[in-house]
Amino acid sequence: KYIGDAIMAFWGAPIKDPEHIMLAVKTSVEMMEKMHELRRSWKTRGLPDIDIGIGINAGDVVVGNMGSHKRFDYTCLGDHVNLASRLEGLNKMYGTHIIVSENVIKYVEKTYVCRELDLVTVKGKKEPVGIYEVVGRKADAKQKVFLKEYNTALGLYHARKFREAKKRFEAALDIVMDHHTQTYISRCTEYIKTPPPKDWNGVTEIKTK
Repeated sequence: KYIGDAIMAFWGAPIKDPEHIMLAVKTSVEMMEKMHELRRSWKTRGLPDIDIGIGINAGDVVVGNMGSHKRFDYTCLGDHVNLASRLEGLNKMYGTHIIVSENVIKYVEKTYVCRELDLVTVKGKKEPVGIYEVVGRKADAKQKVFLKEYNTALGLYHARKFREAKKRFEAALDIVMDHHTQTYISRCTEYIKTPPPKDWNGVTEIKTK
């Protein structure tokens, strides 16, 4: 379904499919692989460059013909649809291409290379949700070392060990230039100067769509 300059796709309806979550992620990974191929082609031909972001969520939604007797559309509606839309928009903030929710990650983390990004509350919601990046089908040696450092740093960050976390994030950044790792370094620097309150839970409030 076209929505302005975006495309919304959903699996599991009208026919149930136990693999609907995996299919959504598989499609997204293949889209990004094709996008990288096209961008290389466009660059050699001197054509303008474009980029995309993808958000994936899973949950119970309302599916069917929505509208009036004269004009209707087969679509899906609900909070889980709205969250997927919010996740798509977060790619610009996190410097990523595919962001999935905690409802999705447990079904795909053994098949694809993924990393934890953050715990966020999106605009219009109070309950925090864990968000993750789907990196791709497999990681090369450099990515594996980066992800190991990054995950270690993230654990220290959540344990409020901000000085140690900053050093490990910096080590990760030396391996791979990564926008979100830079964000965590900035957060650690701020928390070293001004520690968060005792009830801090690491949640990032997203105030924009």
